[in-house]
Amino acid sequence: MHKFFVPKSSIDGDVAVIEGDDVKHIYKVLRLETGDKVSINNCSGEEFLGEIEEINKKQVIVRCLERLELNNESPIEIYLFQGLPKSSKMDLIVQKATELGVKEVTPIITERVVVKSELGEFKKLDRWNRIVLEACKQSKRSLIPKVNTPLEFEKLLEFLKEMDLVVVPYENQEGYGIKNLAKSIDKNNVKKVAVIIGPEGGFEETEINLLKELGSHIVTLGPRILRTETAGFTCVSLILYELGDLGGIV
Repeated sequence: MHKFFVPKSSIDGDVAVIEGDDVKHIYKVLRLETGDKVSINNCSGEEFLGEIEEINKKQVIVRCLERLELNNESPIEIYLFQGLPKSSKMDLIVQKATELGVKEVTPIITERVVVKSELGEFKKLDRWNRIVLEACKQSKRSLIPKVNTPLEFEKLLEFLKEMDLVVVPYENQEGYGIKNLAKSIDKNNVKKVAVIIGPEGGFEETEINLLKELGSHIVTLGPRILRTETAGFTCVSLILYELGDLGGIV
């Protein structure tokens, strides 16, 4: 069943109105018709089983039949802080982070990040958030993750004080990985996890030392060096396997 996110303001009683790009997608690509069932999410985590009542070129009218008791969010809130990569790599990062269940993605500007135009990076936010929305539909997320504006490394350190656990993959770390980390902490006291990924050139040693001073766990992801766009997926997956719902909850 296809899923659509509709703002609360577009739901009146048991009638939801779908507008924008989804309308064309519904009748031209998916070829849905009146009477077809769809899932409606009010962008706040509430899900409804709906039936299409009317389709035109401007909007799709859906009758909400019942509320669905559905929550596809992980019990662990993961906040991904990603060293701003070159080219369009961030597109892939936000897409896959959304599929895995990350709550927020924040690009960070470290010593080895090259920002050609700060304004240009801010302009990319709209595209990144559109990618997130499409990934939410595909992966059946209950909530839409947010992609935040790029953050300077110094300001990042303040955000980390709010986290229960901070994990930093680092290519020079040896002998201490996610398995060791999972054994060394009280999993019941971990709700908010920050994952910090360096850019293509990696972290400066001074940056790693600052993160250590805050109590961050500096980990290895294995003997092979991963690209920046791969490191985040790998680290998030391992954390969700050990602490969250990836692989199923026993």
